[in-house]
Amino acid sequence: MAKTTKKRIIVSVTSDLVSDNRVHKVCTSLLKMGFDVLLVGRKKRDSLPLQSRKYKTRRFKLLFEKGPFFYVCFNLRLFCFLFFSKTDVLLANDLDTLPANFLASKIKGKSLVYDSHEYFTEVPELINRPQIQKIWKQLEQKIVPKIKYAYTVCNSIAQIYSEKYGTAFKVVRNVPFAGSVSANSLKGNNGKTVLYQGAVNVGRGLKQAILAMEEMEGVKLIIAGDGDIKPELEKLVREKKLENKIQFTGRLSIEELSKITPQADLGLSIEEDMGLNYRFALPNKLFDYIQAQVPVLVSDLPEMAAIVKQYKIGEITSSLEPEFLAKKIKKVLFDKDAEKVRRKNLTTAAKELTWEKEEKVLHDIFKNFL
Repeated sequence: MAKTTKKRIIVSVTSDLVSDNRVHKVCTSLLKMGFDVLLVGRKKRDSLPLQSRKYKTRRFKLLFEKGPFFYVCFNLRLFCFLFFSKTDVLLANDLDTLPANFLASKIKGKSLVYDSHEYFTEVPELINRPQIQKIWKQLEQKIVPKIKYAYTVCNSIAQIYSEKYGTAFKVVRNVPFAGSVSANSLKGNNGKTVLYQGAVNVGRGLKQAILAMEEMEGVKLIIAGDGDIKPELEKLVREKKLENKIQFTGRLSIEELSKITPQADLGLSIEEDMGLNYRFALPNKLFDYIQAQVPVLVSDLPEMAAIVKQYKIGEITSSLEPEFLAKKIKKVLFDKDAEKVRRKNLTTAAKELTWEKEEKVLHDIFKNFL
């Protein structure tokens, strides 16, 4: 009996793959479905070593690491790679990989799927640069209406894209694998720990969180991640003499982060309302906190607030003013009666918000190619 050849799917993203949890989960699900999976990204000068994955990976080394030249070079390199590679399906992650994938899919006559991790053209970095934003919007307007299979991270963004371009976007939220982050019943024995994990970029409420620590005693803030404003935040910590209250871990792998998250007594997801992308944010970190059964403090933005209201697993803050933020943090950390209720609710939420349930949407999309 002839051996059945697996369908090959090439997944591409502009990250260096080390901490891109969403892409890792999608690739794992595709592998489980029976695809031969190759994940393509880039390797930066300071990239951490990539730990072994069950699927194949490849990282491009490029001359430019940011700015317009990076995006042009990456897409040219990616297009050439896709054009000369054997594949059955292409999966583009975010708008910055879509041009190369779309062109290759048309020339080679291969199926294309689009995963939009965010409302790309409305990120703060583009809102303040209208000419660059205009270029990305034009690319989106030309390509997205021609895509048949697409999904994104939340209902709000899916609705916007569907109404704007007539492309039906399904929703695959950034929830973790069940049990991927274990709850820790011993946390808080040596003081309280507040955790922010994720990109250290503008609009994440991190400056306000640091200033709120001036109001705290017996509380430590851990900022686990890296990004453009990390040097600025480190300078602020030194100026305010808060070195004993705030720790920067730098960038961590998925595996390293899963060990830190359960140690926290509170997880922060306090994005500022800086454009539609942040307004409709539903980030990985929120669901990672929940899986680790860590209570959360989130901004009063619709998608995140809806999760907190539904499961009653933390607090919603209407202001990021440091003194107000400090009061909200204290309320979560030191209200013993509310803690008992949250602990029970977090157990329920952690069981319901799992990748094993969410990946059913992926199965509905990718079964078309098996």
